[in-house]
Amino acid sequence: MGDEGKGKIIDVLTEEADLVVRTQGGNNAGHTVHIKGRSTSCIWCRRILRKNKVCVIGNGVVVDPVALFQGDRGLRKLGIRIDKNLYLSETAHLVLPYIANWMPSGRH
Repeated sequence: MGDEGKGKIIDVLTEEADLVVRTQGGNNAGHTVHIKGRSTSCIWCRRILRKNKVCVIGNGVVVDPVALFQGDRGLRKLGIRIDKNLYLSETAHLVLPYIANWMPSGRH
């Protein structure tokens, strides 16, 4: 199964969960979310789109702050606010723009 298959399995497994934690990976693994005929990219699990679910980006995740804010902005354009149910580990790894530009393509 490709990435789409894994995302769908996580959706099923977290159906009844109140807390969904992403423990590893980078911002390149995400979902395209389709809502009201529009779409945006979401680097968190789709469960965050439900108001009663909490999503945690754990300390093993590599976070690109630019992509994080772009994802938030894209969801806000669709009328979805995630500021109450998204938590970011203070020890998550950051990839800053100057590092991403320095690395060979596809390596971050």
